[in-house]
Amino acid sequence: MTVYTALSDSELAAMLKDGEEGVYKEIYNRYWDKLYYIAHRILKSQEATEEVVQDVFVLLWKKRLTLEIQSLPVYLAAMVRYEVYRYIARDKKDKVKERAYQTTLVDYMSIDGDLENKLLLEIIESLSNQLPEKCRLVFQYVKLQDRALADVAEELNISQKTAEAHLTKALKTIRGNMGNTMHLLF
Repeated sequence: MTVYTALSDSELAAMLKDGEEGVYKEIYNRYWDKLYYIAHRILKSQEATEEVVQDVFVLLWKKRLTLEIQSLPVYLAAMVRYEVYRYIARDKKDKVKERAYQTTLVDYMSIDGDLENKLLLEIIESLSNQLPEKCRLVFQYVKLQDRALADVAEELNISQKTAEAHLTKALKTIRGNMGNTMHLLF
């Protein structure tokens, strides 16, 4: 049985092609910390760094039969650098996609909210059109056109108390009918 810890880097690189798991484990144990340090200097994220280093070792194992390694530490360091660059590029693309998705989602929610508001306004206008004339006018002027109650009362030649009474009656009627209309709608 071979003691892999006693082997040199060049011997480990040569034996890696044979597919010996012991050699692979020794390379992993010998270089994981060093590769982590190289990747972490650039990425500054433990999670990202661990992902990159693991990807390097997976790639090393997958390509072991075709690799021509002159110097194992130099080769592994280069693999980590390239994998860091790939990770940064993927991360950048993911962030662009996420921003595009968020923008689309916000636009959709805005459109959806606008449609809901428009539908609700139409329902309220329809219900207010069923009110007696003065009551309807007071409600529409005050609530839909956002005019002052005193101004509406003066325009309609009624007292402010009468305008308040009409508004109260309109709100009570619309709220009462709103539940029935929303229930039928949804």
